[in-house]
Amino acid sequence: MTNIIGTYECKIDSKGRLMVPAPLKKQLPAPTDGFVLKRSIFDQCVELWPKAEWDIMMVKINKLNRFVKKNNDFIRKFMAGVKMVEIDDAGRLLITKDLIEYAGISKDLVLTSKVNIIEIWDKDLYEKSISGDDMDFADLAEEVMGNLNDDDNGIS
Repeated sequence: MTNIIGTYECKIDSKGRLMVPAPLKKQLPAPTDGFVLKRSIFDQCVELWPKAEWDIMMVKINKLNRFVKKNNDFIRKFMAGVKMVEIDDAGRLLITKDLIEYAGISKDLVLTSKVNIIEIWDKDLYEKSISGDDMDFADLAEEVMGNLNDDDNGIS
């Protein structure tokens, strides 16, 4: 499993290319493995999945019975807009126009870790999403992580 760290700002050009920041690029698997770009399920952003992480998710998706309508509907929506991409020799990543429109991307971007994948956000939308106006992060942290203590390492 890949663990990616950090939040990085960059710009996207008129052709939909962004220069992957060097500190982020160093954390990514070999460019020959490729990546998958897709719409986020919960947020108005695009997710960049290292191919190895995508393959793990596809194993899970392939276990779903496609003769159950909810499963079939989920698969269709999950796979909507999925693209195989590579980082070119110049360190650029191309985001297709349909994904740019979906994520409301203008010029300034934020690339941020979501543990093993990267979210690509329009900077203004990212700032709104983390502003905390719609939730109390302390309450959320307690609810999500409050009962977790399986490593006895004293962290939780």
